[in-house]
Amino acid sequence: MATSVKIDEDTKDRLERLRAEIKLETGENVTQQELLDRIVEREFESRDDLIDSFRDEWDGLSDTETKRLLAETAGSGKPVTESEIDDVLYGAESADE
Repeated sequence: MATSVKIDEDTKDRLERLRAEIKLETGENVTQQELLDRIVEREFESRDDLIDSFRDEWDGLSDTETKRLLAETAGSGKPVTESEIDDVLYGAESADE
């Protein structure tokens, strides 16, 4: 059962460039449908890779952003123990459990 899928002009142009490259390299004419089928079938090693490709990729803060963030922090000058951190995060009652 064939179903139509709407694609934007940029994607359509990229598909056409791929089709032209395939024709140039292999001599084979392929339709957009054949190209899309092949891309969907083989592009990713696994379903996990496909799903992961939609995750936000974050490379962390730049050096400038890190310096700006650290410049805005201030220390109290007083050392803090792990138990004090636990008290703030989990409440004093967690130490009694």
